[in-house]
Amino acid sequence: MGTGRLEAFSDGVIAIIITIMVLELKVPHGVSFEALRPVLPVLLSYVLSFIYVGIYWNNHHHMLHLVRSVNGPILWANLHLLFWLSLIPFVTAWMGENQLTTLPVALYGGVLLMAAVAYLILMTLIIRHEGRDSAFAKAMGRDFKGKVSPFVYGAGIAMAFVHPLISVGLYVLVAGIWFIPDRRVERTLGAGS
Repeated sequence: MGTGRLEAFSDGVIAIIITIMVLELKVPHGVSFEALRPVLPVLLSYVLSFIYVGIYWNNHHHMLHLVRSVNGPILWANLHLLFWLSLIPFVTAWMGENQLTTLPVALYGGVLLMAAVAYLILMTLIIRHEGRDSAFAKAMGRDFKGKVSPFVYGAGIAMAFVHPLISVGLYVLVAGIWFIPDRRVERTLGAGS
């Protein structure tokens, strides 16, 4: 089967995730910068999570441009990824509302770790389905960023029990690595035309 419905469904779920996150933001009482101080952790958590969801949407979109067809295991793997992404609003709100404390920051990293693992599973199943000589497999190459990110998330989870802000710094680092556009798909698409 083609990828159209998979992409449309995923886009819809991701749009809902972002909507839920923004609805969790509460307007501060007051008009001074001092009034922003209590909601700053919530706002910063939202910004980081918005970037993460955007990174997943962007990479998912690029990935599906190289995939010719999907099968049942790929559909389930995609749902597995969407499940972990759907938890981002919950852990974002919990982390922000509790001023970036240990357990919420660790759980936030756990959700990021599981989303990364789910994305790797999805990629692996697509490569298995499309073949190792497919355009997608060639574009993904060794996937250095995808293999390093789970280890940084693991370090972030551990560091939450030492100092949560170090964890947040590690999560920001991974987002920064992925925020830089990944040109592998565009190069592969350009080479094919």
